[in-house]
Amino acid sequence: MSPGGRWSVDRPKVLVVACSDGRLQELTDDFLARELGIVRYDRLYAPGGGGALAPTGRDFMRARQMRHECRYLIDLHQIERTILLFHGPGPGGSPDAMCADYSRKIPWAPMAMLLERQVADARELLQDARDWAGDSTVEVYRCEIGADRIASFASLE
Repeated sequence: MSPGGRWSVDRPKVLVVACSDGRLQELTDDFLARELGIVRYDRLYAPGGGGALAPTGRDFMRARQMRHECRYLIDLHQIERTILLFHGPGPGGSPDAMCADYSRKIPWAPMAMLLERQVADARELLQDARDWAGDSTVEVYRCEIGADRIASFASLE
């Protein structure tokens, strides 16, 4: 067994809820550090990211469970700031950048409708934030992958 780093008893006060899509992990870490100054944070990674908390399509039970898990972490770890992340193609971007969870939840929807649904879900989550995020402040962003495959993050608030 190789030696690891030093463990800290102090918990981060930020929770990031993001998609488990591995193509986004380094982009997410870079955005959080560079744009938001966050390098230590709790993670709740699941298919759909922030969208996993929204009962889009027929996922009412899953959304309820995810909200329960999120609230549990926020309360237990005394989280002060929660960041929800969504992802999809930007203008001219490849459909391959679309969150597969949204494509699963609404399989008949064209790309533009999926992206609009993410915005609507973000708004609904912000309105209901007290229920699932307690006293934590909530911020919402979408990682947009452009035609040049460059990622940019835009606020959905």
